[in-house]
Amino acid sequence: MLRQALFGILMTLQSVPSFCQTDQEQAQDDAAAPQIKTNAQLPAGTANEEARLPARAETLLSAYFRHKRSDDAAQVKKPDSLTKAEALLRAKADTLLSAYFTRNQFSGTALVALHGKVILQKGYGWRNVEKRIPHDENSIYQAASITKTFTATLVMKLAEMKKLSLQDKLSKYYPGYPKGDSITIAHLLSHTSGIYNYTMDGEFMQTRSTKPATEAEMLALFRDKPLDFPPGTGWNYSNSGYMLLGYIIRKVTGLSYEEAVRKYIFGPLDMQRSGFDFVHLQDADKASGYHEDSAGAYTQPVPGTDSTVSFAAGSIYTTAGDLFKWHQGLMKYAIVSPAGWQEISTDKRNGYGYGWDIDSIQGKYTVGHSGGMRGFRTNFIRIPEDDICIVLLGNTETQALHNITEKLVAVLYDLPYQLPASKTIIKLDTAVLKKYTGTYLLAEKNLKVHIVLENGELAAYPERGPRSTLCAISPLCFFLKDDIDFETCFVTDETGKGVKMTINQRGREGTLNRVEE
Repeated sequence: MLRQALFGILMTLQSVPSFCQTDQEQAQDDAAAPQIKTNAQLPAGTANEEARLPARAETLLSAYFRHKRSDDAAQVKKPDSLTKAEALLRAKADTLLSAYFTRNQFSGTALVALHGKVILQKGYGWRNVEKRIPHDENSIYQAASITKTFTATLVMKLAEMKKLSLQDKLSKYYPGYPKGDSITIAHLLSHTSGIYNYTMDGEFMQTRSTKPATEAEMLALFRDKPLDFPPGTGWNYSNSGYMLLGYIIRKVTGLSYEEAVRKYIFGPLDMQRSGFDFVHLQDADKASGYHEDSAGAYTQPVPGTDSTVSFAAGSIYTTAGDLFKWHQGLMKYAIVSPAGWQEISTDKRNGYGYGWDIDSIQGKYTVGHSGGMRGFRTNFIRIPEDDICIVLLGNTETQALHNITEKLVAVLYDLPYQLPASKTIIKLDTAVLKKYTGTYLLAEKNLKVHIVLENGELAAYPERGPRSTLCAISPLCFFLKDDIDFETCFVTDETGKGVKMTINQRGREGTLNRVEE
């Protein structure tokens, strides 16, 4: 999880500025709304219109009150027939999530399942801030890079159907593509192709990513860029590789990417609440994405990314319930064979398989993926050994989801964990902060982080990840504003200039050294 927690896995879009807040400034109400039934079932055998009226009235009234309870910021779906032990786990998980919610570090829907049984499915915060519509289990979110799990699994499905081979060269599908005879589909799946990541093009992402783009326009962003390294010799997260995979899926199936995913995955798994064009989605359950306002509250709506820009790297929208169906389908090998799943879920390089992060939490083997784009952060983690599924879908740019996930795993295994603690923020002179600015390198991950001074605060800009504000707790040590469990300290020379950064996330440590550019 350290690679993920290190300012997040590569987000498809840059985040907006954030500001440090005290706990009092961050605090907000955490009143959990009572359960409201919204899916009324008709009595068995009911066939006439008159008998349907009460059920319809209940549905209409339920929908009315669900959307009108602006005094409550959480909606609950009560799991069926929990044992006492499961109910206790649910209470602990809810307390943990509520603690992050009250600190402005989580707004969204959470789902926690153990041994294939959902023990918690609940919304926290606001689906729509302006209209004061609270989240519930039905809220629909941008899945962002969780999309890659679908793209990669579909590619494996097509390989098992003999429609393509993972060893196919890129040049087979794109004759004349630079170095295309040395880049394979397997390289694209595992981020080992060396192809330039188009989301690093800040000008494009900031000014043109909200508009539709053709295949030719997208290819032009990276096709002729120099490779980051010879294919197969390194690792660099590349959304460009997954764009190419989406286009290849289209070529080999004769279907659009969307049609192929629906045919081979969404349809068989009954994922009726998932789709692709989130920007133009017209649905009452659609969540609006937000970034921080000048006071640090998530109230500023963000523009959506066009699905032709995020495409097979991040265009899918979904619900927590549909992602649980995805987990269930994978557990039953409903999409790919056991051998196919073994192939895509095996670490190829740097803790990444084919479209899946391979990691361990609390000593347990995990597979999953995180995601992020303007106004949305997501995390989807599975522990197949115990049929565990954890889904966190959020409509703010919080960076706390990995920590929340780790603590939820601790809850399920009855391991120690801590609720987010209060920390006292201090104000440092800008002359001191300026000496910490510069570029620092985490050599083992080849990750550069740029530390800059903005509006009297330090901000971290990792080359593969979102912006983070650093809040001072001592002259040398800081925590991430949106991840209170992530601390970093500077090591200085005799002049007070930063020469190293140490990072610590509950015992997971790393060191970044200053590099001159």
